[in-house]
Amino acid sequence: MDAFDQKILRVLAHNARQSVSSIAEQVSLSRSAVAERIKRLEESGEIQGYQVMLRRPDTQAIHVWFEVRHQGICESLVKDIMRLRGVRECYGISGDLDLLIKAEAASLPEIEQLRQAIDKLPSIKQIITHVVLREWKAS
Repeated sequence: MDAFDQKILRVLAHNARQSVSSIAEQVSLSRSAVAERIKRLEESGEIQGYQVMLRRPDTQAIHVWFEVRHQGICESLVKDIMRLRGVRECYGISGDLDLLIKAEAASLPEIEQLRQAIDKLPSIKQIITHVVLREWKAS
């Protein structure tokens, strides 16, 4: 692989849908030379394929559970938690934890913002975050 092949790969990595003419112009080679090089790169396995990168559908939310330990009375804290954007449910539970919060958001940065908002509430001692990777439901 020479410098021209590397240039072609960089151009294709940026936008694989552009025409051979456009690529040829960017790498300073003829259209036929670029077409031959692309074919050779595909046959050698250097180019293994082309793919479409899709935007996540807006309906596909990221689900998360927060385990919360705090000091004080749950009722006053729950009112503040339930006002936070993305919080869907809140459970007072027995055992080492005080609260279990179910939430959803469109992105990981939004989950991080929600976690920080919970952490800023008075009396919060500890938060453990669990992001849902896969979900099964009873039919």
